Amino acid sequence: MLLEAAIVPLVIALALAGTTYAQFTSGVNLVEVYATVTDQRGAPVRDLTAADFRILEDGSPQTISAFTAGDFPLAVAIGLDRSFSMGAGRAARLDTAKSAARAFTDALKPADQVMVIAVGSETTVVAPLSTNHEAALAAIDRLDAWGTTPLYDAIAVALDAIQSAKGRRALVVLSDGSDRYSEITAAALVDLVRRRDVLVYPVAIGAQRPAVFAELATASGGRSVFQTDSRELSATLTSIANELRSQFLLGYTPARPVTAQPSWHSIEVVVNRPGVRVKARDGYYSK
Repeated sequence: MLLEAAIVPLVIALALAGTTYAQFTSGVNLVEVYATVTDQRGAPVRDLTAADFRILEDGSPQTISAFTAGDFPLAVAIGLDRSFSMGAGRAARLDTAKSAARAFTDALKPADQVMVIAVGSETTVVAPLSTNHEAALAAIDRLDAWGTTPLYDAIAVALDAIQSAKGRRALVVLSDGSDRYSEITAAALVDLVRRRDVLVYPVAIGAQRPAVFAELATASGGRSVFQTDSRELSATLTSIANELRSQFLLGYTPARPVTAQPSWHSIEVVVNRPGVRVKARDGYYSK
């Protein structure tokens, strides 16, 4: 039986401090960006080469010096809102979220690592990061409704929990979007995402999608989803798993002087093909 390990408040304090910067570099000055390209139907586009891409940093063209297409090692955290707003009187909502989380886990490859984080009055790791998908599925099945929803604090903690993993990192959050009693603000949370190297996929289950969900996705290069039809939620989560397997990794050395102080630099990724859409993080903080 897996033991539930609550993340201590010290971790939340470290997350709120925002003192860690994104781990972009695989070389001295190499900036790495994951890009997702889809067609007009939303299906992944896979037949692209480095010549099809352009990258601009702070509006200036950059030379792509590293390019990889296809599957990459994946470490993903699934954050499940288990609060009373998802459960009591609305059992179907939590049950639907759990079914979707199972579908996402089933769509992962055997070598992919997955972590399950329960969001209630406390943020709790109910399945540690591992390739043991059966343990993750069992942890999802055990979740029931409990507690309130300091959602922004929970996302901050989840970001730090997955940030230390190697390779490509992602966070999928399933919630009705109602935040209560968080110490971190929505604006500070978006800034924290920009200081991490984690693709964020917030999935809203409920009457509305909070504006911060779209901001988190844009800042990280992930995708925000507002799922109004619960019957389609599992298919949506499976599509996110497929999207994560169909990305491009672009690397470049910035054509600008290296500065001693951390500073914000915008990124724009352009694909030279009509009728496609590209998603990538909107910038990064240099070290």
